[in-house]
Amino acid sequence: MGVFQKHMPTPNQLFRQFDDVTITESDLIATKIEGAEWTYKGLNANIYIGLNYMESWLRGLGCVPINNLMEDAATAEVSRLQLWSWVHHKIQLTDTKETVTAELVSKLIDAEVAKLSPTKPGNKFAIAADCLKKEISGVNEVGEFLTTLLYDHITTLGKPVDLSTLK
Repeated sequence: MGVFQKHMPTPNQLFRQFDDVTITESDLIATKIEGAEWTYKGLNANIYIGLNYMESWLRGLGCVPINNLMEDAATAEVSRLQLWSWVHHKIQLTDTKETVTAELVSKLIDAEVAKLSPTKPGNKFAIAADCLKKEISGVNEVGEFLTTLLYDHITTLGKPVDLSTLK
């Protein structure tokens, strides 16, 4: 707690301004970053994180352990949008020289689902994979936020259920 209090002595960090830094819209969407590497391992990590979080969220869990870290929608959101961006900009992987395409990502998603599904009976990996693949491939437009892709799978239209009648 001492380290936290030393480096964050106030309720927020609004006092930390970086006046010598200018960030433009084109900086935020740039894919060609000096020294950056896009790897097959990174591609698979994004798929693994995205699928695991989405599947957990579909089962009602909003914060889940993934790779020994406690993750939430923000982490999965980064993974989802990196996958989309890499496909959209046809990024070439540094290590394998493969171009990241919707077909490649879809194939890797299917392979990951095949590995993960047997480990969790009653899982929702197929739904998560379908939603992710449709967005990555452009079948569906990129959603504003990860969870909006999944709402139709956890909500129903109609009259609210009287929770007192449920056992």
